[in-house]
Amino acid sequence: MTTANTKTDIRRAEPGDASGRRLRIGIVGGTGYTGVELLRLLAAHPNADLKAITSRKEAGMPVAEMFPSLRGRVGIAFSDPASAALTECDVVFFATPHGVAMDAAPGLLEAGVRLIDLAADFRLRDPAEFERWYKMPHACPALLEEAVYGLPEVNRAAIRSARIIGLPGCYPTSVQLGYKPLLAAGLVDPLHLIADCKSGVSGAGRKAEVGTLFSEASDSLKAYGVSGHRHHPEIVQGLRRVAGGDVGLVFTPHLTPMIRGIHSTLYARITKEADFQQLFEDHYRGEPFVDVMPAGSMPDTRSVRGANTCRIAVHRPQGGDTLTVLSVIDNLVKGAAGQAVQNMNLMFDLPEDAGLTQIALLP
Repeated sequence: MTTANTKTDIRRAEPGDASGRRLRIGIVGGTGYTGVELLRLLAAHPNADLKAITSRKEAGMPVAEMFPSLRGRVGIAFSDPASAALTECDVVFFATPHGVAMDAAPGLLEAGVRLIDLAADFRLRDPAEFERWYKMPHACPALLEEAVYGLPEVNRAAIRSARIIGLPGCYPTSVQLGYKPLLAAGLVDPLHLIADCKSGVSGAGRKAEVGTLFSEASDSLKAYGVSGHRHHPEIVQGLRRVAGGDVGLVFTPHLTPMIRGIHSTLYARITKEADFQQLFEDHYRGEPFVDVMPAGSMPDTRSVRGANTCRIAVHRPQGGDTLTVLSVIDNLVKGAAGQAVQNMNLMFDLPEDAGLTQIALLP
């Protein structure tokens, strides 16, 4: 697989441009943060018709009753997964806990439905590695060979023809995009990479847990998963493909007292000299959702809040032998629902930015 940046096959929507095709869309697990983010984006997508949104607990409740922000935009009710007309959809998104999509995948594929999983069921290529980190056997390991890892900046061509997408995690998206130009060009030591990452509390999902209560997470900062985090093997798997060989990564995630956002500070030791600012600008030139900022910039998470954008800045402190790359995304958009819609656009030959041109929210 080539890891060179693709600059010639990106379709963008022009003013007034909307393909006449209407996609019948199902969402399994529409009550969590990624589910409602999918609803927000798809409700404004020019080619999307929402046909089914499932929730066992909330079956029968109008979606807009749970999420008043969607009043006037989403008119259907939640349905039970057992009775939802998912096989009548063109594409089904799974915004569910790990393990749900892999059970449903064979039946949906047999019905001709394409599948985008926002959980981890189809991210890791090795079923033994999946079982090690997610504490369950993989239900359909044969489909792992077919599944495409849904990072468009790496796998755009494969995504177009995919039936199954394993969407990257939020940390893996920011880390891989930050390291990709350096590893693809062979300019840094791939065996000694350090990723120091911070995430808002929405990354933990919409559930009641002591650690994410306001009084617990507010006014504090703490690391977690230091001895091993399930996103580590996913990041390493992706970086190995770009580097074409072994990768050594220290990955330390932190919980920060904000709702949305991921800030990854990435370190790499230089092995070959180059104009690193120009390298990043050239590598991502033409990419609709990667913004390489001017030299000396300090991207912050609020600059991407609500937008499907990764902003990157590259620094060389004191002119030394270590590069510092800053990579920020909204964990619910480019780190989840927005990237899922970006994949859908590619899969159905729509403009890649269709439904994703929102400007970040400030303040």
